[in-house]
Amino acid sequence: MVSPSHTGLPRIVSIGAGNVASHILPALEGAGIGEVAQVYSRTMRSAEALARRLWDAQPVTDTADVVADADIYIVSLADYAVERVIEALPSNNALWLHTSGSLPLEVLAFKSRKTGVFYPLQTFSRNTPLSLSKVPLFIEGSTPGVEAAIYEIGKKVFDRVLHADSTLRRKMHIAAVFACNFTNYLWTVADDLLRLDGLDLSVLHPLLEETLRKAETLPGGPAQGQTGPAVRGDSEVIQKHISMLPQELGLLYNTLSDLISLRHNEQN
Repeated sequence: MVSPSHTGLPRIVSIGAGNVASHILPALEGAGIGEVAQVYSRTMRSAEALARRLWDAQPVTDTADVVADADIYIVSLADYAVERVIEALPSNNALWLHTSGSLPLEVLAFKSRKTGVFYPLQTFSRNTPLSLSKVPLFIEGSTPGVEAAIYEIGKKVFDRVLHADSTLRRKMHIAAVFACNFTNYLWTVADDLLRLDGLDLSVLHPLLEETLRKAETLPGGPAQGQTGPAVRGDSEVIQKHISMLPQELGLLYNTLSDLISLRHNEQN
């Protein structure tokens, strides 16, 4: 057990010590929103790593050691683990929040009457600093009063705090997977191909910067800025490229080219 907060601030428990929690919890303390009393993680190494970045947090790995009398519980776990872990935690009248883009608000309903979503739309890496103020935060609360309280917490860290229900969050999460996760994989493929000849992705940085600039500024968005052999209908170049790739990448190249061509033809 841990003692009450020596700062007089609300006591926070972090359920999770991964990428999201490692950014959000220090920011909440830094903004004076509360003091993190405990960090729960499946492994002590992760719990201790986050606890060291906080004022006076106790790292724990056993759900039985999680205190029942904190004011705020923030659940930042992989989606598949959320229900299993929180089932073992005490129910109370605290504010319970999860940070998932895919899970509904209702997943926390049996923990408290005050539940909500605290979803920052960003890619997080544990040891890569970023400015949370520039990240949009999407929130939802079990009641209007709870959502207003979540908003007050969020606006102390994030410049943009917006409401989003479960359906909208899932759609945003899908869009984020396309824009971030899939795109990053394609960058990885490009980097792998370049490294075969002694280059790396840095030679494409000006190209990537211009592509993003057009996506942000053109009236038609990224669709208007689409270029390349698929838009031109240059099947000869496409087939030459496919012939130079391993089979699985050739299939990916062909699928993406077909989809680009289809989208372009629909618009013209």
